[in-house]
Amino acid sequence: MHPNQKLANFPGRLLMIGCGSVGQGVLPLILRHIEMDPARISIVTADARGQSEAQQYGVSFHILPLTQANFESILAPRLSAGDLLLNVSVDVSSAALLDWCCRHGVRYIDTCIEPWAGFYTDATLSAAQRSNYALREHARALKEKFPRAPSCVLAHGANPGLVSHFVKQALLHIARDTGQAVDVPSSQPEWAQLAHALSVKVIHIAERDTQVAAAPKRPGEFVNTWSIDGFASEGQQPAELGWGTHERHFPADAQRHGYGHDSAIYLTRPGAATRVRTWTPLTGPQHGFLITHNESISIADYFTLRAGDQILYRPTCHYAYHPCDAALLSLHELAGRNWCMQERQRLILDEVVSGIDELGVLLMGHAKGAYWYGSQLGIEQARRLAPHNNATSLQVVASVLAALVWVLEHPWEGIVEADEIDFRRALQVASPYLGDIVGVYSAWSPLEGRGALFAQDVDSADPWQFKNFRVL
Repeated sequence: MHPNQKLANFPGRLLMIGCGSVGQGVLPLILRHIEMDPARISIVTADARGQSEAQQYGVSFHILPLTQANFESILAPRLSAGDLLLNVSVDVSSAALLDWCCRHGVRYIDTCIEPWAGFYTDATLSAAQRSNYALREHARALKEKFPRAPSCVLAHGANPGLVSHFVKQALLHIARDTGQAVDVPSSQPEWAQLAHALSVKVIHIAERDTQVAAAPKRPGEFVNTWSIDGFASEGQQPAELGWGTHERHFPADAQRHGYGHDSAIYLTRPGAATRVRTWTPLTGPQHGFLITHNESISIADYFTLRAGDQILYRPTCHYAYHPCDAALLSLHELAGRNWCMQERQRLILDEVVSGIDELGVLLMGHAKGAYWYGSQLGIEQARRLAPHNNATSLQVVASVLAALVWVLEHPWEGIVEADEIDFRRALQVASPYLGDIVGVYSAWSPLEGRGALFAQDVDSADPWQFKNFRVL
């Protein structure tokens, strides 16, 4: 793709809700690759972040926090049939916006399924009610309510979103490298059958962020390379993971939901207090956090192989996230404060002086052991590729651009997730902004080195059917 190539034409209006790191980062790429008048773009957000960037590009900017009481009156004069709502906010209900858009013929994109403010810390709600599983089931129920809706793409950031396309490409690579001649699947059952035939048991969304700012984290400060509110909120939700059919040992503190597709379980502990073993090419073995994410559920659900009501196959899938060192210290401090947010927050974009974000999918259990496929994007590359971004935000922004292009090319496909759209087109649009895209095989498994110093109860006969997978 040429650096300034126009990918689509959009004569309608585009309203962006929120203008944090992702909103600021995606705005110049929208104007770079979408043929449209900046005067037809407007931003509505809760604070002044991004105001100078909006003014730089001639885009109207309004500080109007959306609430349950006012959101319809704010959307109505700014959007009508054929327009597009891009939601990159926090504390604004995705389901409420999605319902409104479907009723009014407006196309919709978000990067995760968000609830209204206060949801994550509402002590009157059970852990199950505060889960991403519950949020996803609620949003996906609108598919039945609006069977002929305009195209609405749920949860299409880097992860969730981009990583679903990485999984499909990785499966094709594994098939090729194990001598299996396969056609590119064209349906959900065909993709599930391919994953099953390759004996993929476990899929980690394995991410390692090594970006460093010039000024270190100070006591009483939360520092991160992307949304601080978003990270803290999802870290306080229960740890969640898609639960595979090969698993024989149910975690002691795990619960099922008992409704919906039943593709995931949750643990009665925060994701930000639950560590897992994982692996990325540049770092190797490491501990990540089992932070709940929509893709942990949607990928496990999408690759479920069914025969009538019987489930024949499903992989275990979860996020395994090692944030940047400053965020890691911030998270440790936050946990020590009993999850009460620090007095100061610092989002590091221009301050980053070195490091990369290594984001990919780790597929394990197949004939070649483990295969990591994804993006290795350094801060220097990110700054050359797009303004107002660090490596983490640009991986999200590239995926948002891909979703936007897909929606404009397919305006009446209804409510979909990343797993349900063309992975080839999405990767074609996003890849120029993802730095080095690599695939690496490894013999590593989560059992490597287990029990060397202290005895552990593991199923050593089969490294892909193991007990006590969490770091305790």
